[in-house]
Amino acid sequence: MLISGYDALLADLDGVVYAGNGAIPKAIDALNRLQDHSVVLAYITNNASRSPGAVAAHLIQLGAPASAEQVFGSADAGAELLAQKLPQGSKVLVVGSSYLRDCVSSFGMEIVASHLDVPQGVIQGFDPSIGWRDLAEAAYAIHGGAVWVATNTDRTIPRAEGIAPGNGSLVEAVAAATDAQPLVAGKPEPLLFRRAAETFQATRPLVVGDRLDTDILGGNNAGYSTALVLTGVDSVRTALAARTAERPDFILADLSGLYETYPVIEVTGFGIRCGTALASVNGETITIDGDEANLDSWRAACAAWWLAHPRQEHAVEPKLSFSQIVGSKP
Repeated sequence: MLISGYDALLADLDGVVYAGNGAIPKAIDALNRLQDHSVVLAYITNNASRSPGAVAAHLIQLGAPASAEQVFGSADAGAELLAQKLPQGSKVLVVGSSYLRDCVSSFGMEIVASHLDVPQGVIQGFDPSIGWRDLAEAAYAIHGGAVWVATNTDRTIPRAEGIAPGNGSLVEAVAAATDAQPLVAGKPEPLLFRRAAETFQATRPLVVGDRLDTDILGGNNAGYSTALVLTGVDSVRTALAARTAERPDFILADLSGLYETYPVIEVTGFGIRCGTALASVNGETITIDGDEANLDSWRAACAAWWLAHPRQEHAVEPKLSFSQIVGSKP
């Protein structure tokens, strides 16, 4: 099984374990089975709206194994990054949750409510209560020369109702108003992943997430193996088109795939074989001898395209030709 090759699982939350308040199918059972295989578990989240204790309580309510010590979030990382850039006692405008304010205060910085207080720093993190006035205050302070830190730049966030705007969308609004870009603390920077691995003395961690631009890129940046699950934002099509830095080592339908034997990717004289599927590249087209509804067909297509384009700086979506189109797509 896939997980047997690793000593730790560094798991994203939104889109991997839960969507909104509800658990994603098969996720909780998969997390509970890790202990049977001597695999430690850490949660790596860009959501800066809740404390590690609150996140752990939510996970426990869903039936997942969790403690505050297992949760590594971008709010703490953002406050730490801001503290590295500013002297202790500096005034900071916080656009985000009460927990983010607590994190900033813990580093000896003074929380202010307005740009009129002349803050030396602005930190921006996701919170559902953020409105136009909050973003405007951030823009005014940044125009005034404040150091700007974003806890994360996820453009979207999976919710039970569907995909909603994330912190990155709100950051982009401030960036458009200021013609500035923030320092980013959370994923895809490697800090949270490395901190979690070091905390649990893991030498062979596997990063699992639903986003190429944060989870997979961040895990790759940290130098760890990465697995994309298809339960959140990204899909097999976006994975196929991904630039080199955002390509995962594994593609799983959901977390239960951790306990399955991952199919061998084999290079043959006729193309790339994965299971019963065979994929070959001709120019900008991938021909797949396999069922479009079978995940192995997509794994073969990804391996073939990536082998043909090992250094891809921008996302490029190739044309696809399947020999079989049966059932629903993965």
